[in-house]
Amino acid sequence: MDNVISVNTSTLILLLIPLLFTIFMAISLLHVKKKNQLHKIFIIVFTLLGLWFIGLIAQIILCNKLDIDPIYFEYFIYISACFTPVVIFFLAKIFTHTKINIRRLDLLLFVIPVLSLLVLWTNDYHHLFYKYYSVSMEYSEFGPYMFVHSIYSYALMIIACIMLIKYSIQNSGFFSKQSILIFIGALTPLLVNMAGYAGIVSLSVYSTPISFTIGILCFALSAFKLQFFNTTPIALQKIVDRISDGYIIVNEDNRIIDFNKTFITMLDIHSKIRNQDFYEFIKNSPRESIETFEIIKETFHQIKEKPNQTIVLDRFDKNLNKYFSVEISGIVSNRNFLGILILFKDTTEHMLDLQTISDNQETLMEKERLASLGQLIGGIAHNLKTPIMSISGAAEGLTDLIKEYETSIGDSEVTIEDHHEIAKDMATWIAKIKTHTEYMSDVITAVKGQAVTLSNEADISFTVGELLKRVNILMKHELKNAIVYLNIKMLTDENAIIHGDVNSLVQVINNMISNSIQAYNGKPEQNIDLIVEKENNDLMISIKDYGSGMPKHVKDKLFKEMITTKGKNGTGLGLYMSYSTIKAHFNGNITVESEEGLGTTFCIVLPL
Repeated sequence: MDNVISVNTSTLILLLIPLLFTIFMAISLLHVKKKNQLHKIFIIVFTLLGLWFIGLIAQIILCNKLDIDPIYFEYFIYISACFTPVVIFFLAKIFTHTKINIRRLDLLLFVIPVLSLLVLWTNDYHHLFYKYYSVSMEYSEFGPYMFVHSIYSYALMIIACIMLIKYSIQNSGFFSKQSILIFIGALTPLLVNMAGYAGIVSLSVYSTPISFTIGILCFALSAFKLQFFNTTPIALQKIVDRISDGYIIVNEDNRIIDFNKTFITMLDIHSKIRNQDFYEFIKNSPRESIETFEIIKETFHQIKEKPNQTIVLDRFDKNLNKYFSVEISGIVSNRNFLGILILFKDTTEHMLDLQTISDNQETLMEKERLASLGQLIGGIAHNLKTPIMSISGAAEGLTDLIKEYETSIGDSEVTIEDHHEIAKDMATWIAKIKTHTEYMSDVITAVKGQAVTLSNEADISFTVGELLKRVNILMKHELKNAIVYLNIKMLTDENAIIHGDVNSLVQVINNMISNSIQAYNGKPEQNIDLIVEKENNDLMISIKDYGSGMPKHVKDKLFKEMITTKGKNGTGLGLYMSYSTIKAHFNGNITVESEEGLGTTFCIVLPL
């Protein structure tokens, strides 16, 4: 009779070996301290397979001895047989997504397995599952519900196989060890069962769990032994090893699971760090580097709370004598936090370039200051020479009057009117001296202000009239030498108040007037218009020349970078600094209109 089971030693051994394997694997995974979803799903799979083997072994040993119908052992065995396809489907999802959230909708996958068990356990009343049961599948006669159960189980297995195979090819390549193992593991139980149910080969009920065990063994090797999730395709690995930035990936348990060769080289690491606890890695780092990693460690908590954010740190590693820009961001998939990506960018060369640029800029600014001082000194020489000569002449005149007055003392012919006339002449000369000394004082004040501006700033208030007076004094010499006339057009109240440093504004205007003088290329008898007017709440100071103008490409870049039309004779720093001064210290703006051959107009806009 088919229902009588003969105790076959080889069959028992074939079942005991995978049983011991599943027990060993389940215990090994249970001892893992920090278990992720992949560990947990494998524990469930190995537990189900273990129960499956235990039921089959009990069926072989106890069925004849206790005279029990073998189908009743199936009631226990099918607990594993019904739920294993569902669990393998979830295993595939975790395999491909690293971590998943079990939703209520997912629980519907268990409806058919539960229904299958109920139908099986009540099979004696309706025979919907088995019309006739035999341990040899070719002699079994299935009921109509068996096809529902089989189609559902195969569908889950096929979907799981497609997910696993597709993912393994994408991530490891078609002929990689991981892909080959996934192929074998996915297809073995599927093909064995389909062949058995189709009657292609003669199989027993013991073939299915053994084939499942082979499949799960392949999955386990891919996931754990070959570190399926921690490896990347060979081509991709070569690419990431060649990029200039180093990266390291830390999982949710703070273990280092991936990095590239650049990271190892950049930080001069000689020890093995894969699977090492990141905090232990920090402790083992050189003392000078610990500070950098400690700061990175402090950001982990922020990233775990808000994994979608990116935190950027700029650090200097004393041990390596390097500057780093460190970007720390969370790795999220389907709203699940998977780990942290730390990207190291070596900015040493960039920082050195910035320092060089800064040094060069300071040198250029110093040259500009010295050039301004040279102009100031030339202006001082010219502006003070005339009043000094006039004062000297007045002193000579006073000396003559004093001598004349001394000789008149006691002279009876000298009348009172003569004394008054001498006094009047003296007063005239003194008035002239006073006028010249006041002018000299104004020159010194203007020059002193400009000299102080080169190193200091002062935030004061001044009038438009005072501003133009200083501009006129300081530019008088340069304008006279170039034979260029400055036409000041005051279209607003000269007592209007401007807030800021008068000396800085004088320097800006003087620089623009100097540019206008040079725009005539030495051509004399030319005019420059300095127009001051009020528009809304802004004071508009325009400097307009009718010289050579400037090309469009120069005009477009004028305030964005240091550019000049003077060739080797110019740095472009004057207008660049002028624009920065007006923006930063007056909250104003500078506009420019220029056309080649027709001239240029600079307009300084100052809020009142």
